[in-house]
Amino acid sequence: MNRKKKTLNQESLEKHKKFGGKLSVQSKVPLLSKKDWSLYYTPGVAAVSNHLAKRPQDARVYSIKKNTVAVISDGSAVLGLGNIGPYGALPVMEGKAAIFKSVAGIDAFPIVLDTQDPDEIIETVVRIAPGFGGINLEDFASPHCFYIEEQIKKRLSIPVMHDDQHGTAIVVLAALTNALKVVGKKKETASVTIVGSGSAGTAIAHLLAKAGYEDIRVVDRTGVIGMHRTDLSEHKKKLARLKTARKKAERFSDAVVGSDVLIGVSGPRNFSKELVASMGEKSIVFALANPIPEIMPDLAKKAGATVIATGRSDFPNQVNNALVFPGVFRGALDKGVSQITDEMKIKAGYALARLVKKPDANNIIPRVTDPRVVKAVAKAI
Repeated sequence: MNRKKKTLNQESLEKHKKFGGKLSVQSKVPLLSKKDWSLYYTPGVAAVSNHLAKRPQDARVYSIKKNTVAVISDGSAVLGLGNIGPYGALPVMEGKAAIFKSVAGIDAFPIVLDTQDPDEIIETVVRIAPGFGGINLEDFASPHCFYIEEQIKKRLSIPVMHDDQHGTAIVVLAALTNALKVVGKKKETASVTIVGSGSAGTAIAHLLAKAGYEDIRVVDRTGVIGMHRTDLSEHKKKLARLKTARKKAERFSDAVVGSDVLIGVSGPRNFSKELVASMGEKSIVFALANPIPEIMPDLAKKAGATVIATGRSDFPNQVNNALVFPGVFRGALDKGVSQITDEMKIKAGYALARLVKKPDANNIIPRVTDPRVVKAVAKAI
Protein backbone atom coordinates (compact mmCIF):
# COMPACT_ATOMS: atom_id res chain seq x y z
CA MET A 1 0.00 0.00 0.00
CA ASN A 2 1.44 3.35 -1.08
CA ARG A 3 1.25 6.12 1.45
CA LYS A 4 1.67 9.65 0.23
CA LYS A 5 4.56 11.48 1.84
CA LYS A 6 3.39 14.26 4.14
CA THR A 7 4.09 17.78 3.01
CA LEU A 8 6.08 20.09 5.28
CA ASN A 9 2.89 22.08 5.95
CA GLN A 10 0.96 18.96 6.98
CA GLU A 11 3.74 17.79 9.27
CA SER A 12 4.07 21.24 10.83
CA LEU A 13 0.34 21.36 11.62
CA GLU A 14 0.48 17.89 13.19
CA LYS A 15 3.54 18.70 15.33
CA HIS A 16 2.08 21.97 16.62
CA LYS A 17 -1.17 20.19 17.50
CA LYS A 18 0.66 17.33 19.21
CA PHE A 19 2.80 19.55 21.43
CA GLY A 20 0.32 22.42 21.90
CA GLY A 21 2.73 24.98 20.44
CA LYS A 22 6.48 25.19 20.93
CA LEU A 23 6.96 26.65 24.41
CA SER A 24 6.55 25.88 28.09
CA VAL A 25 7.58 27.56 31.35
CA GLN A 26 10.09 25.83 33.61
CA SER A 27 10.95 26.85 37.16
CA LYS A 28 14.59 27.54 38.02
CA VAL A 29 14.03 26.54 41.64
CA PRO A 30 12.55 23.44 43.32
CA LEU A 31 9.24 23.57 45.15
CA LEU A 32 9.58 20.24 46.96
CA SER A 33 9.83 21.05 50.66
CA LYS A 34 8.02 23.38 53.02
CA LYS A 35 11.15 25.52 53.18
CA ASP A 36 11.25 25.79 49.37
CA TRP A 37 7.72 27.21 49.43
CA SER A 38 8.64 29.59 52.25
CA LEU A 39 11.77 30.83 50.43
CA TYR A 40 10.39 31.25 46.94
CA TYR A 41 6.79 32.10 47.72
CA THR A 42 5.28 33.22 51.00
CA PRO A 43 6.53 34.55 53.40
CA GLY A 44 10.07 34.88 51.98
CA VAL A 45 9.07 36.52 48.72
CA ALA A 46 7.83 39.57 50.64
CA ALA A 47 11.45 40.52 51.41
CA VAL A 48 12.22 40.61 47.68
CA SER A 49 9.03 42.53 46.93
CA ASN A 50 9.80 45.18 49.52
CA HIS A 51 13.36 45.49 48.27
CA LEU A 52 12.29 46.01 44.64
CA ALA A 53 9.51 48.41 45.61
CA LYS A 54 12.21 50.68 47.09
CA ARG A 55 14.92 49.89 44.51
CA PRO A 56 13.27 49.03 41.16
CA GLN A 57 16.65 49.30 39.44
CA ASP A 58 17.60 46.03 41.18
CA ALA A 59 14.94 44.07 39.27
CA ARG A 60 17.69 42.92 36.90
CA VAL A 61 19.38 41.21 39.86
CA TYR A 62 16.44 39.80 41.81
CA SER A 63 13.97 38.85 39.04
CA ILE A 64 13.70 37.39 35.56
CA LYS A 65 14.06 40.86 34.02
CA LYS A 66 17.80 40.36 33.43
CA ASN A 67 17.22 37.62 30.87
CA THR A 68 13.77 38.15 29.39
CA VAL A 69 12.53 39.57 26.11
CA ALA A 70 8.94 40.20 25.05
CA VAL A 71 8.31 39.17 21.43
CA ILE A 72 5.34 41.33 20.45
CA SER A 73 3.15 41.56 17.33
CA ASP A 74 -0.19 42.95 16.24
CA GLY A 75 -0.36 40.47 13.35
CA SER A 76 -0.56 43.21 10.71
CA ALA A 77 2.30 41.94 8.51
CA VAL A 78 3.05 38.30 9.28
CA LEU A 79 5.75 36.76 7.07
CA GLY A 80 4.45 36.92 3.49
CA LEU A 81 0.91 36.20 4.69
CA GLY A 82 -0.13 39.81 5.29
CA ASN A 83 -2.54 41.11 7.90
CA ILE A 84 -3.75 37.89 9.54
CA GLY A 85 -4.24 39.21 13.06
CA PRO A 86 -3.03 38.14 16.52
CA TYR A 87 -3.92 34.45 16.32
CA GLY A 88 -2.15 34.12 12.98
CA ALA A 89 0.88 35.85 14.46
CA LEU A 90 1.03 33.71 17.62
CA PRO A 91 2.85 30.66 16.14
CA VAL A 92 5.48 32.95 14.61
CA MET A 93 6.08 34.74 17.92
CA GLU A 94 6.36 31.32 19.60
CA GLY A 95 8.94 30.37 16.98
CA LYS A 96 10.97 33.50 17.64
CA ALA A 97 10.82 32.82 21.37
CA ALA A 98 12.01 29.25 20.78
CA ILE A 99 14.97 30.56 18.75
CA PHE A 100 15.85 33.05 21.51
CA LYS A 101 15.98 30.24 24.05
CA SER A 102 17.63 27.62 21.87
CA VAL A 103 20.53 29.63 20.49
CA ALA A 104 20.99 32.48 22.99
CA GLY A 105 19.63 31.16 26.29
CA ILE A 106 17.15 34.05 26.54
CA ASP A 107 13.71 33.52 28.09
CA ALA A 108 11.37 35.09 25.55
CA PHE A 109 7.58 35.40 25.82
CA PRO A 110 5.27 35.56 22.78
CA ILE A 111 2.72 38.37 23.15
CA VAL A 112 0.11 39.13 20.51
CA LEU A 113 -2.10 42.19 20.72
CA ASP A 114 -5.76 42.35 19.74
CA THR A 115 -5.47 45.88 18.41
CA GLN A 116 -3.78 47.57 15.46
CA ASP A 117 -4.21 51.09 16.77
CA PRO A 118 -0.65 52.50 17.09
CA ASP A 119 -1.30 54.49 20.27
CA GLU A 120 -3.04 51.56 21.97
CA ILE A 121 -0.08 49.33 21.04
CA ILE A 122 2.42 51.84 22.43
CA GLU A 123 0.54 52.19 25.71
CA THR A 124 0.20 48.42 26.09
CA VAL A 125 3.90 47.74 25.49
CA VAL A 126 4.97 50.50 27.87
CA ARG A 127 2.66 49.18 30.59
CA ILE A 128 3.96 45.59 30.42
CA ALA A 129 7.63 46.57 30.05
CA PRO A 130 8.64 46.36 33.76
CA GLY A 131 8.75 42.57 33.53
CA PHE A 132 11.14 42.47 30.59
CA GLY A 133 14.76 43.30 29.86
CA GLY A 134 14.09 43.97 26.17
CA ILE A 135 11.30 44.37 23.61
CA ASN A 136 11.43 42.62 20.23
CA LEU A 137 8.74 44.02 17.93
CA GLU A 138 7.77 41.71 15.09
CA ASP A 139 5.49 41.68 12.05
CA PHE A 140 4.13 45.22 12.39
CA ALA A 141 3.06 46.71 9.07
CA SER A 142 4.55 49.82 7.52
CA PRO A 143 4.20 52.75 7.99
CA HIS A 144 2.80 52.53 11.55
CA CYS A 145 5.75 50.33 12.59
CA PHE A 146 8.09 53.36 12.42
CA TYR A 147 5.93 55.47 14.74
CA ILE A 148 5.35 52.60 17.17
CA GLU A 149 9.03 51.76 17.56
CA GLU A 150 10.09 55.40 17.81
CA GLN A 151 7.58 56.20 20.55
CA ILE A 152 8.28 53.06 22.59
CA LYS A 153 12.03 53.72 22.45
CA LYS A 154 11.46 57.25 23.73
CA ARG A 155 9.46 56.03 26.71
CA LEU A 156 11.49 53.02 27.81
CA SER A 157 15.03 52.63 29.13
CA ILE A 158 15.43 49.05 27.88
CA PRO A 159 16.48 47.96 24.35
CA VAL A 160 13.64 47.99 21.82
CA MET A 161 14.07 46.66 18.28
CA HIS A 162 11.66 46.10 15.42
CA ASP A 163 13.33 43.02 13.98
CA ASP A 164 11.75 43.29 10.52
CA GLN A 165 13.54 46.61 10.17
CA HIS A 166 16.86 46.34 11.94
CA GLY A 167 17.48 42.60 12.04
CA THR A 168 16.97 42.49 8.28
CA ALA A 169 19.20 45.53 7.72
CA ILE A 170 22.05 44.09 9.79
CA VAL A 171 22.07 40.73 8.03
CA VAL A 172 21.84 42.41 4.59
CA LEU A 173 24.82 44.62 5.49
CA ALA A 174 26.78 41.50 6.48
CA ALA A 175 25.90 39.55 3.33
CA LEU A 176 26.50 42.51 1.03
CA THR A 177 29.89 43.19 2.61
CA ASN A 178 31.06 39.74 1.54
CA ALA A 179 29.20 39.74 -1.79
CA LEU A 180 31.10 42.90 -2.82
CA LYS A 181 34.37 41.14 -1.97
CA VAL A 182 33.40 38.27 -4.28
CA VAL A 183 32.71 40.57 -7.25
CA GLY A 184 35.58 42.96 -6.48
CA LYS A 185 33.52 46.11 -5.96
CA LYS A 186 33.52 48.78 -3.23
CA LYS A 187 30.64 50.09 -1.15
CA GLU A 188 31.48 53.72 -1.94
CA THR A 189 30.96 53.22 -5.69
CA ALA A 190 28.54 50.26 -5.89
CA SER A 191 25.09 51.26 -7.14
CA VAL A 192 22.35 49.73 -4.97
CA THR A 193 18.68 49.49 -5.94
CA ILE A 194 16.25 48.43 -3.22
CA VAL A 195 12.78 47.27 -4.26
CA GLY A 196 10.31 47.66 -1.43
CA SER A 197 9.92 50.67 0.85
CA GLY A 198 8.27 49.00 3.83
CA SER A 199 9.92 48.32 7.17
CA ALA A 200 12.75 46.18 5.80
CA GLY A 201 13.53 48.24 2.69
CA THR A 202 13.55 51.49 4.63
CA ALA A 203 15.87 50.18 7.35
CA ILE A 204 18.22 48.55 4.83
CA ALA A 205 18.54 51.78 2.88
CA HIS A 206 19.32 53.91 5.94
CA LEU A 207 21.76 51.43 7.50
CA LEU A 208 23.68 51.02 4.23
CA ALA A 209 23.88 54.81 3.94
CA LYS A 210 25.22 55.10 7.49
CA ALA A 211 27.73 52.34 6.70
CA GLY A 212 29.18 54.36 3.83
CA TYR A 213 27.22 53.33 0.73
CA GLU A 214 26.89 56.40 -1.47
CA ASP A 215 24.62 55.32 -4.34
CA ILE A 216 21.25 54.06 -3.08
CA ARG A 217 17.94 54.18 -4.88
CA VAL A 218 14.65 52.84 -3.46
CA VAL A 219 11.63 51.75 -5.50
CA ASP A 220 8.01 51.28 -4.37
CA ARG A 221 4.85 50.20 -6.21
CA THR A 222 4.60 53.56 -7.96
CA GLY A 223 8.20 53.71 -9.14
CA VAL A 224 11.44 55.34 -8.04
CA ILE A 225 11.16 57.23 -4.75
CA GLY A 226 12.47 60.70 -5.53
CA MET A 227 11.70 64.35 -4.86
CA HIS A 228 9.95 64.54 -8.24
CA ARG A 229 6.95 62.83 -6.60
CA THR A 230 4.20 64.62 -4.69
CA ASP A 231 2.71 61.53 -3.00
CA LEU A 232 5.52 60.75 -0.55
CA SER A 233 4.92 60.03 3.13
CA GLU A 234 7.42 61.32 5.69
CA HIS A 235 9.47 58.12 5.76
CA LYS A 236 9.60 58.05 1.94
CA LYS A 237 10.75 61.68 1.79
CA LYS A 238 13.79 60.60 3.82
CA LEU A 239 14.44 57.80 1.33
CA ALA A 240 14.18 60.28 -1.54
CA ARG A 241 17.04 62.32 -0.03
CA LEU A 242 19.52 59.41 -0.02
CA LYS A 243 22.60 59.90 -2.20
CA THR A 244 22.67 58.48 -5.72
CA ALA A 245 25.26 59.05 -8.42
CA ARG A 246 23.00 57.82 -11.21
CA LYS A 247 20.98 59.88 -13.63
CA LYS A 248 17.35 60.58 -12.81
CA ALA A 249 14.94 57.68 -13.24
CA GLU A 250 11.26 57.34 -12.48
CA ARG A 251 10.32 53.81 -13.58
CA PHE A 252 11.26 50.65 -11.69
CA SER A 253 12.93 49.06 -14.72
CA ASP A 254 14.97 52.20 -15.48
CA ALA A 255 16.24 52.30 -11.89
CA VAL A 256 17.66 48.78 -12.17
CA VAL A 257 19.56 49.28 -15.43
CA GLY A 258 23.30 49.13 -14.76
CA SER A 259 22.86 48.52 -11.00
CA ASP A 260 25.57 46.57 -9.21
CA VAL A 261 23.20 45.42 -6.46
CA LEU A 262 19.49 44.63 -6.52
CA ILE A 263 17.81 43.97 -3.16
CA GLY A 264 14.23 42.77 -3.13
CA VAL A 265 12.08 43.03 -0.02
CA SER A 266 8.82 43.20 -1.89
CA GLY A 267 6.87 40.19 -3.15
CA PRO A 268 7.02 36.93 -5.06
CA ARG A 269 8.28 36.89 -8.67
CA ASN A 270 8.70 40.66 -8.91
CA PHE A 271 12.02 40.38 -10.80
CA SER A 272 12.00 39.14 -14.38
CA LYS A 273 14.96 37.51 -16.08
CA GLU A 274 15.16 40.56 -18.36
CA LEU A 275 15.29 42.92 -15.38
CA VAL A 276 18.27 41.10 -13.84
CA ALA A 277 19.96 40.90 -17.24
CA SER A 278 19.82 44.71 -17.47
CA MET A 279 22.09 45.09 -14.43
CA GLY A 280 25.81 45.80 -14.58
CA GLU A 281 28.52 43.16 -14.89
CA LYS A 282 29.15 40.85 -11.92
CA SER A 283 25.82 41.78 -10.42
CA ILE A 284 24.50 40.90 -6.95
CA VAL A 285 20.84 39.94 -6.45
CA PHE A 286 19.26 39.54 -3.02
CA ALA A 287 15.70 38.24 -3.57
CA LEU A 288 14.44 38.16 0.01
CA ALA A 289 10.66 37.80 -0.27
CA ASN A 290 9.48 34.72 1.65
CA PRO A 291 8.56 31.99 1.00
CA ILE A 292 8.63 32.75 -2.74
CA PRO A 293 11.48 35.13 -3.70
CA GLU A 294 11.32 37.91 -6.28
CA ILE A 295 13.24 35.63 -8.63
CA MET A 296 14.37 32.04 -8.22
CA PRO A 297 18.17 31.64 -7.95
CA ASP A 298 18.55 29.47 -11.07
CA LEU A 299 16.74 32.06 -13.18
CA ALA A 300 18.79 34.92 -11.72
CA LYS A 301 21.98 33.02 -12.49
CA LYS A 302 20.90 32.41 -16.10
CA ALA A 303 20.22 36.15 -16.36
CA GLY A 304 23.84 36.88 -15.46
CA ALA A 305 23.86 37.48 -11.69
CA THR A 306 27.13 36.46 -10.01
CA VAL A 307 26.04 36.37 -6.34
CA ILE A 308 22.47 35.47 -5.39
CA ALA A 309 20.88 35.32 -1.95
CA THR A 310 17.36 34.53 -0.74
CA GLY A 311 15.62 34.23 2.62
CA ARG A 312 15.19 30.49 2.18
CA SER A 313 17.18 27.68 3.78
CA ASP A 314 17.04 25.42 0.71
CA PHE A 315 19.34 27.66 -1.36
CA PRO A 316 22.86 28.95 -0.69
CA ASN A 317 23.25 32.31 1.07
CA GLN A 318 20.23 32.43 3.34
CA VAL A 319 19.78 36.02 4.52
CA ASN A 320 17.71 35.48 7.64
CA ASN A 321 16.99 37.61 10.72
CA ALA A 322 17.65 34.59 12.95
CA LEU A 323 21.35 35.31 12.38
CA VAL A 324 20.96 38.61 14.17
CA PHE A 325 18.23 39.09 16.77
CA PRO A 326 19.36 36.47 19.33
CA GLY A 327 22.89 37.91 19.46
CA VAL A 328 21.71 41.52 19.51
CA PHE A 329 19.55 40.93 22.60
CA ARG A 330 22.11 38.60 24.22
CA GLY A 331 24.66 41.40 24.04
CA ALA A 332 22.18 44.08 25.11
CA LEU A 333 20.97 42.11 28.15
CA ASP A 334 24.45 41.08 29.26
CA LYS A 335 25.82 44.61 29.06
CA GLY A 336 22.79 46.48 30.35
CA VAL A 337 22.41 48.41 27.09
CA SER A 338 19.45 50.81 27.17
CA GLN A 339 19.27 51.44 23.42
CA ILE A 340 20.53 49.65 20.30
CA THR A 341 22.29 52.29 18.19
CA ASP A 342 23.14 52.42 14.49
CA GLU A 343 26.81 52.09 15.37
CA MET A 344 26.07 48.81 17.18
CA LYS A 345 24.07 47.53 14.21
CA ILE A 346 26.92 48.29 11.81
CA LYS A 347 29.46 46.62 14.11
CA ALA A 348 27.18 43.59 14.37
CA GLY A 349 26.87 43.39 10.58
CA TYR A 350 30.62 43.47 10.09
CA ALA A 351 31.17 40.94 12.90
CA LEU A 352 28.78 38.57 11.16
CA ALA A 353 30.52 39.07 7.81
CA ARG A 354 33.94 38.29 9.31
CA LEU A 355 32.80 34.80 10.29
CA VAL A 356 33.06 33.86 6.59
CA LYS A 357 36.83 33.76 6.13
CA LYS A 358 36.89 33.16 2.37
CA PRO A 359 33.59 34.27 0.83
CA ASP A 360 32.60 32.96 -2.58
CA ALA A 361 29.46 33.15 -4.71
CA ASN A 362 27.74 30.42 -2.68
CA ASN A 363 29.10 31.36 0.75
CA ILE A 364 28.70 35.00 1.80
CA ILE A 365 26.92 34.58 5.13
CA PRO A 366 27.17 32.06 8.02
CA ARG A 367 24.44 29.46 8.44
CA VAL A 368 21.84 30.01 11.17
CA THR A 369 23.16 26.83 12.84
CA ASP A 370 26.71 28.20 13.13
CA PRO A 371 27.47 28.22 16.89
CA ARG A 372 29.78 31.25 16.53
CA VAL A 373 27.04 33.61 15.36
CA VAL A 374 25.35 34.62 18.64
CA LYS A 375 28.66 35.27 20.40
CA ALA A 376 30.06 37.35 17.51
CA VAL A 377 26.94 39.53 17.24
CA ALA A 378 26.57 39.89 21.03
CA LYS A 379 30.16 41.09 21.31
CA ALA A 380 29.40 43.92 18.89
CA ILE A 381 26.52 45.27 20.99
